[in-house]
Amino acid sequence: MIKTAVTGAAGRMGGRIIHIIRESEALELGGAVELSGHRIGEDAGSVAGASPLGVAITDSLEEALADCSTLIDFTYPEVTMANLDVCVRLGKRVVIGTTGLSPDQREKIRQAGEKIPVVFAPNMSIGVNVCLRVLKDLTRILGSDFDTEIVELHHNKKKDAPSGTAIRMGEVIAEAAGKNFAESAVYSRHGMIGERSSGEIGLQTVRGGDIIGEHTVYFIANGERIELTHRAMTRDMFARGAVRAAAWLAEKKPGFYDMQDVLDF
Repeated sequence: MIKTAVTGAAGRMGGRIIHIIRESEALELGGAVELSGHRIGEDAGSVAGASPLGVAITDSLEEALADCSTLIDFTYPEVTMANLDVCVRLGKRVVIGTTGLSPDQREKIRQAGEKIPVVFAPNMSIGVNVCLRVLKDLTRILGSDFDTEIVELHHNKKKDAPSGTAIRMGEVIAEAAGKNFAESAVYSRHGMIGERSSGEIGLQTVRGGDIIGEHTVYFIANGERIELTHRAMTRDMFARGAVRAAAWLAEKKPGFYDMQDVLDF
């Protein structure tokens, strides 16, 4: 069994990851981390709403990783970067699903792959990653005759916008079309903006209620439209993807990987 530590163990995502680890035949929970003063010392299984697992929540990542080979991290950018430093120093594998990371932070994660095995993906869902693969083909086949727009919906507690998944979709489309995503992305439209240029990749954000996550990519031409939509019904899909990535990573050498690698696309 691969002993794995989980960050944000008392949160919604951390709790679901702990549940999925309990069901896994490959992974075993070996450590659980939370912010100082937040359910420290309590059993991680009980806090997650499951049966006790004999793993106490700690505010020390080093302590949580003492008997573990892998960390699963779904937190916040600054926390993730600090956790990454610890994993590099201790030689631990890490699966990162944090969103809202800056280009510099993403580059630092990529560089960490020179020293330790890293899986980083803004969305661990298998379905979303199938969509990313399909988007490459659609973009290449449809070409410049179709305008591309991305609309994402999430709950009203989400702090970053657009979502990491929407940005990744835009990056994949830009790469397949031979464009520079940073130059092609349009994040908002207001007032007299003029005609839409053919090279734009529009990204629009909706926030409300308890929507877990929904992404639609529109390919729009004169007289026809193609829509590719993924809807998340439960956070378990992200947790299952992360657990699958952690199991896959166990036999890998240092490197920077994403879910496309995990799924062997």
